[in-house]
Amino acid sequence: MNLYAESSAVLAWLLGEPAGRSVHRELRRAGYVLTSDLTLIECDRALTRTFASGGMRESAIATRREILAASAARWGLLRIDVEVVERARRPFPGEPIRSLDAIHLASALAARAAVPDLSVLSLDRRVRAGARGLGLSVVPARAE
Repeated sequence: MNLYAESSAVLAWLLGEPAGRSVHRELRRAGYVLTSDLTLIECDRALTRTFASGGMRESAIATRREILAASAARWGLLRIDVEVVERARRPFPGEPIRSLDAIHLASALAARAAVPDLSVLSLDRRVRAGARGLGLSVVPARAE
């Protein structure tokens, strides 16, 4: 199985949330993982906010950034290009869809055009519903 890794899932894994275990299992199982520039931006911003709010020490944040960088180096990176922007501007199944979620869904559609057997790895209920409405499979089977 090939995966499009969306921010909510990657963050749950990086931050050691309970649902992160199933996310890590899906990432290990995947034949190929793709993600968007947006996922990396959202993850870095969340790590910055976590540190700034006193939720984690600088050394722990640095470790998580290293894990993200090492993982992303093995993943396919989808740019937020004109095709993604144009698709994100149009309606999706399950509206209302937030702007950043629309970018993820549009990125997953672009990825599906190039990579067969693509599933969306997400814990966000809106992204999961939108992906299903677009005919994409979603993992993990249940968002915890």
